[in-house]
Parts: sequence; structure tokens; C-alpha cells
Amino acid sequence: MKKENIVAKKKFGQNFLKDESILRKIVEAMPKNENKIVEIGPGLGDLTKFLVDVKSVEAFEVDTDLCRLLQSEFKKEIDTKRLHLNCGDVLQAWKSSLVDEPYDLVANLPYYIATNIILKALADPMCKNILVMVQLEVAEKFCAHEGEKVFGSLSVITQSVGKSHIVVKVPPTAFDPQPKIDSAVFLIQKNTNRSDEDFEEMLRVAFKQPRKTLMKNLSVKYEKSVLQEAFKKHELALTIRPHQISTHDYHQLYKITRSLDGRTKSGDDSRS
Repeated sequence: MKKENIVAKKKFGQNFLKDESILRKIVEAMPKNENKIVEIGPGLGDLTKFLVDVKSVEAFEVDTDLCRLLQSEFKKEIDTKRLHLNCGDVLQAWKSSLVDEPYDLVANLPYYIATNIILKALADPMCKNILVMVQLEVAEKFCAHEGEKVFGSLSVITQSVGKSHIVVKVPPTAFDPQPKIDSAVFLIQKNTNRSDEDFEEMLRVAFKQPRKTLMKNLSVKYEKSVLQEAFKKHELALTIRPHQISTHDYHQLYKITRSLDGRTKSGDDSRS
């Protein structure tokens, strides 16, 4: 099977990154370390050919047609173990860790599962850095800071595990076929792992209706008297909006709320 015979499949969210200047910027932005590279959705191998020149790569491709193409195109790299190609659904293969050694996730992620993959990588203790291409609006959510309108639960989760920034914005013309939206490459450098489900449940409630006050949102789940005490202790205005307080403030609010035994309203132990 030849590259020119491959047609992008909508069900896999395939948009092949063809712009070599962007591909080189991704490689240049990679953290300098000894970690293995994991690539999810290598597609036609346009990024893979750059990655295998730098390090050994563990790749995961769900499309069987593309797997056959990659096995042919990268036969030498597979034989010399510069590339290990896994054909199948990465989410099925992903248990507590995706591979059994420290790795950096470097990939042009399929849009339809990008957020899910990033969140799993943030929780994976073997994943140390995440350098990925996603739709621009998703990249902005992972990289937002307090006060910005797109600052939300993804921003807080990311800031809780490390630092993030957008490396480069990418226009639709860099892809074949061209998507209808802009994309971006962004980097998360982890210093810990995502783990506290109760804290993330609080974030989900806090940002469920971002135009309302943080107090009103949290009052749906937590006792108002406990929240008022927590806000007072941390000098938070009762009229403050969810995007207006910092990640540190969210952690402090969570700790105070728990210490006052006000995690949820009486009889409310659901996670819906």
C-alpha cells in the first residue's frame, strides 16, 4: 500500500500534518532528556520520520490500513528497534501506565480523543512531558491562566501537575485534508501526576456554569455555610466568578472545605 492511495477516515478524525516547518518545530520543542517517545496516531508517518532520528519511538495506530503502510515505510526502523509499532486502540492498551519506562508523549492527536488522551497522560506516572498538536481551543483551555475567559477545570488540572504553554499555532493549510478550525502545538512539563478525583469533582461543579458566581455553582454540591466560611478564610469575594481565582486558591478552598467536613450536602454522595 502506498501513501498516495491512503484516504483520511473521518471516523478516526484523521488530518495528516504535512507542513515540514511545523513538524520541525515540534521536534525542536521536545524536552532534552533520555525519555522514550510515545506517538499516538502516527498516521502516514510524517512526524514519525523526524522522531526516529532523535530517539526510539513507541507508536500506537488504530487504523489497520495505516499500520500496514507504517510497517512497510519503517521496516528498517522496526527491525533495528528504533520504532515499535502497536496496531490497535491505544485506550484499550492503556492501563495505569502506557509503557513501563519514563516517556514523553509527542503526537499530532486525533481531535475526537485528544482531551481524553491528554488527561490519561497527566495521570500516567511514566509520562513526564506532553507535546501535542490539538485543536486551538483545546490547547488554550489546557494553557489558560486565571482571569482569562477560557480558564477552566482543564487549566486547573494542568497547573496542578506542572507548567504549560502554546508552542505554535497552526493554520488549516498545514494539513491534508484541511480541517475547518485552527490547531496548536502545546507543551506540558509535568512535576507530579493527576490523581485527586474528589478535587476534580469540585472543579467540575465549580465550572459547570461559568457565568454564575463560584459560590452559586458550588452551593449546588456543598453546604453554603461551609463555603462561606471557606471563602472568608481565604479572603475570596462571594461574587467572584470561577475563572477569576487561581489554581492555588482552588486547592486552598478544597482543603478548607474538607477540613470543615463540608465536602457535599447531606445525603449527596453522587458524582453526576
